Amino acid sequence: MSEANAEAKIIESGSPPAVAVFQLLTGKWVSQAIYAAAELGVADYVGERERTVDELAREVNADPDSLYRLLRGLTSVGIFVEGEGRRFRNNAYSETLRRNEPGSIRGFARLMGVDISWRAWGDIVHSVRTGQSAFEHVAGETAFEYISTRSFEAEVVNEAMTSLSELAAQAVVDAYDFSGARTIVDVGGGHGLLLSAILKANPDAKGVLFELPHAIEGARQLLADTGILQRTEVVAGDGLESVVPGGDVYILKHIIHDWDDERSIRFIRNAAAALPSGGKLLLIEAVLTPPNVPHFAKLLDLEMLVMSQGGRERTLEDYERLYAAAGLKISNVYPTKAVQSIIEGVKP
Repeated sequence: MSEANAEAKIIESGSPPAVAVFQLLTGKWVSQAIYAAAELGVADYVGERERTVDELAREVNADPDSLYRLLRGLTSVGIFVEGEGRRFRNNAYSETLRRNEPGSIRGFARLMGVDISWRAWGDIVHSVRTGQSAFEHVAGETAFEYISTRSFEAEVVNEAMTSLSELAAQAVVDAYDFSGARTIVDVGGGHGLLLSAILKANPDAKGVLFELPHAIEGARQLLADTGILQRTEVVAGDGLESVVPGGDVYILKHIIHDWDDERSIRFIRNAAAALPSGGKLLLIEAVLTPPNVPHFAKLLDLEMLVMSQGGRERTLEDYERLYAAAGLKISNVYPTKAVQSIIEGVKP
């Protein structure tokens, strides 16, 4: 796509460039309005029927007129539907803000609006000027250190990561053939949502969830709830130090985008060391598109610049370089219906 075509993409509605950019700039209004609805739990209280704004205000402890203005604003971007008499009902988009619903992204909506995230993004110029984390500049510690001592923020992050895992899990299962795998090791697999989806679809396979100690209890609970625990070993460890052996397929999902090249290579090298000859390593990460070709990951890369210590999204060439440094070669790349692709490497 040429530079001129990329410009046309942004103003294809026919708006003058200044108006189009103005609309992009006000995106923060939409983001915070969605966050407010998610944090208040409005979509849950609307439920399956139409509710008056007065009823909703009592349920969520809000000022009726202000809540009406919030919901009216959201209907203007397609979220919720307003009926007569200040009544609102859910639609497909507001349904995604409900708790514990398939396809829910309520957790991610809450994360996008949490105070420290906004403060860090407010200092993005620091990151661009220095290459350093704006989050660390604002908070005085890394994001991992910050959430380790703050239970509310940790809960928001965990809910957000579960939201993203739910979106990615089925997309990965649909895009990749795990039928030949005997033992699948998910390195840094959180509470095991992805591994559960894979094992459900592949009843002859066994799994190993390899995670930091703080996640182990939650992982056992989720695996038990999904009926997969009897086929899964849960092992505590740090993938930056070593990886448990015994698998023929190893997965690193959304891990190395948090880290610089040096530590990313350590993750991949440790997984490669645990692989048998012919074993496969699957990185599940976004793959950046060529210049001027739009992709969500190009904005996600800014999130990594602002929020992490050296984290970034990468091109296919970047992944080839990381694999080569760990003694592996990319054998295939499988796009998914989610943002991520499955980057497969085979150990010689």
